[in-house]
Amino acid sequence: MQYSPLGRTGLQVSRLCLGTMTFGEQNSEAEAHAQLDYAIARGVNFIDAAEMYPVPPRRETQGRTEAYIGSWLKSRGGRDKLIVATKVAGRSTELGYARPFAIHPDRRNIEAAIEASLRRLQTDYIDLYQVHWPDRSTNFFGRLGYQHQPLADEVPIEDTLAALDDLVRAGKVRHVGISNETPWGLMRYLALAEQRGLPRVVSIQNPYSLLNRVFEIGHAEIALREQVGLLAYSPLAMGALSGKYRHGARPPQGRLTRFDRFQRYSTPRGASAVEHYAQIAEAHGLDPAQMALAFLLRQPFLTSAIVGATTPEQLRTNLASIELELPEAVVDAIEAVHGADPNPCP
Repeated sequence: MQYSPLGRTGLQVSRLCLGTMTFGEQNSEAEAHAQLDYAIARGVNFIDAAEMYPVPPRRETQGRTEAYIGSWLKSRGGRDKLIVATKVAGRSTELGYARPFAIHPDRRNIEAAIEASLRRLQTDYIDLYQVHWPDRSTNFFGRLGYQHQPLADEVPIEDTLAALDDLVRAGKVRHVGISNETPWGLMRYLALAEQRGLPRVVSIQNPYSLLNRVFEIGHAEIALREQVGLLAYSPLAMGALSGKYRHGARPPQGRLTRFDRFQRYSTPRGASAVEHYAQIAEAHGLDPAQMALAFLLRQPFLTSAIVGATTPEQLRTNLASIELELPEAVVDAIEAVHGADPNPCP
């Protein structure tokens, strides 16, 4: 395994992070524990979750992912050797069942969410606590164009950061991060930290894959200059870049097969790009998933790529990508596909 600094914290996190949003929906508790055992045995020390997981979110399963991680932590020990990350939900009407009041990243929600996450995770602190998405109306979750639509009840970033500051001071959170955030939002968090003595965000968790390299446009320079590295989610585009959905295939247990909400990576442009990348992998004798991950691991702004799996074989394949160094001919071929049709699945 390889490791990267987590912002300016002094912590070193594995370049591949175990994503857990399948725990409790596509994976049982026993399967979740087996994934955790395997990943940790291969040098992974970074685990990412969220209060809303598993995905797709449902009242009946909300919080189950953290609970499965918590039961594993209790049975295995070694909490001090791991970097455990989770997230508090942003503005949502869909998650109204999570709390008896409107869901926003405000003080009331953050205080309720952290207590519930700590209880489910069976720990007394979170290493990295992240705001899952912004409260304001802006371009994230596949939306590229920005339309200025201020909301009357918009929670100011300063209020969110002040509430997180209290958690840090109380010892319940070591470091804070953001997710699905824009370049403006990232810089606003950094400016407020400097101006008001509030916690400095140490990471940003946004989508990044061969099908979606939007992060390179506005975020990458900030990530490098400000040492707020990317935690890349959906690095395999919900499995599309593994090639298992090629030529219209729909494996019965595949996420894109089972859940209608994940059409973001099932567009004609996306399918065309996947085919081009799969052909590059075939021409060079590479596994397409490993090639896709290895390309991400080359990027200097990347702190860690968050890999998930539903089967042991998927997890083995994904973690083995850390050992793959791409030939320049492969990189050139990837860049040619990207240049011809950039970001088909933002």
